[in-house]
Amino acid sequence: MTAPSVTDAVTLGRLLAPLAEVDDQGVWFQGEFTSWRDHLADARRYAAVADSILDDERPRHVGVLLGNGIDFSRLFAAAALGGFVLVGLNSTRRGEPLVADAERADCQLILVSPETAPLLGHVPDARVIDVSSAEWTSAVAAAAPDDFVPVETRPQDLVMLIFTSGTTGDPKAVRCSQRKFAAPGAMLAHRFTMGPEDVAYVSMPMFHSNALIAGWSVAAAARCSLAIAPRFSARGFGDDVRRYGVTFANYVGQPLHYILATAERPDDATTSLRIMYGNEASAVDRTEFARRFGVRVVDGFGSTESGVSISRTPDTPDDALGPLTAPVAVVDPDTLDPVAPGVVGEIVNTSGPGLFDGYYGDDAATAERMRGGVYRTGDLGWVDDGGYVHFAGRIGDWLRVDGENLGTRPIETILRRHPRVCDAVVIGVPTEIGDAVGAVLVADGLDRAEFESFLDAQTDLGPKQRPTRVWLVATLPQTATFKTARSALVTSLGDPTWHA
Repeated sequence: MTAPSVTDAVTLGRLLAPLAEVDDQGVWFQGEFTSWRDHLADARRYAAVADSILDDERPRHVGVLLGNGIDFSRLFAAAALGGFVLVGLNSTRRGEPLVADAERADCQLILVSPETAPLLGHVPDARVIDVSSAEWTSAVAAAAPDDFVPVETRPQDLVMLIFTSGTTGDPKAVRCSQRKFAAPGAMLAHRFTMGPEDVAYVSMPMFHSNALIAGWSVAAAARCSLAIAPRFSARGFGDDVRRYGVTFANYVGQPLHYILATAERPDDATTSLRIMYGNEASAVDRTEFARRFGVRVVDGFGSTESGVSISRTPDTPDDALGPLTAPVAVVDPDTLDPVAPGVVGEIVNTSGPGLFDGYYGDDAATAERMRGGVYRTGDLGWVDDGGYVHFAGRIGDWLRVDGENLGTRPIETILRRHPRVCDAVVIGVPTEIGDAVGAVLVADGLDRAEFESFLDAQTDLGPKQRPTRVWLVATLPQTATFKTARSALVTSLGDPTWHA
């Protein structure tokens, strides 16, 4: 069998249908194998039990507050088969914010584990069940796969609500349709010539889009086995690749950097791994990871909303996202006019929403995202003379220094060149008029005079880009998907370590 085309794979249900009879590929978790046939039969049991609990007079939304594992995979498959809408609840959130997420998403059933149950406060009008309890396990055991018959789903049917990472503010619930998973899954499986002999590896949080769109759905489209890790582990990554014969893995944020920090093994370059696919890895980490593991590293640009996608090509410069290809454009956020090469603007989709289906229960945020009739990423970029797009930060991170708009990412890239700087985040420090450039650095033994000399030597650091406020910190707060939580970082800062 070969992966279906993107045109054929308009729904997850269509991807999963052929797997219902597959016994020699399936799902690995903690060393145990379940064939796709048995896994999807279990998913139908889960759907039948959920169906017996859900009130059809209310949104059929099932919150899942679980770690990565076989239960999460069964529930996602059950939702994909048309059983209900799954709501991925972020297990790094606690108490009232987590309750607010569940209420905002209209969860009427929430499934938890002994580990995650204490994270959740009282959710009005929601029934909470522990999947390890007799209440759930006995109901599942009593159900038969035929008690739930998969429904004919449409590409636009809602299958999941996934909350944004919350790097710059409160998370929003993104509406994720069948096509949002199926189309990228089929595209990536085809792009990387994946088939039944492959093994896809998922270690990113399954409540987030990266694991399900760029991992789980790819395995379903390729009709290959899927290995699920309980959580990402830099040390455990290599062990899992060898244990399961992993050929494809996905990432978001800094996992490549963390894996590279582990001790190199003699056989790293000769394992089964051949593709690492994700986004937001640095050029240095991509190059070193490819060398060390003898794999192809493909880093793209996208978000949970899926309104814009930019893919690297073999000739893309190391520090660029990929070529600028219509309908993607870099525009002035106010006028929507394309900006000149080298000028920072907003990255948009001029043709419309792409795969963005809107935010659940937040029409105002949806309208703002589509303001002016284009999909607005909220990300800044600039185009070089060769036509390649470079990331310049988020619009909320846009600095206004002496009347000029500056992106944060180019400054951060320069600061990370210093041998003692492990990580860097650039922020705007409000002044009487505009902003001052602030730098939050994770650095060991950084000397101010030597750092200032380093800045003097950076020929591509403009005078207005030079940091005038510096904080030295031990760590940076992160989201569950290994991105810097900028809003939390800014509120945690005290007085700078030094300032000009």
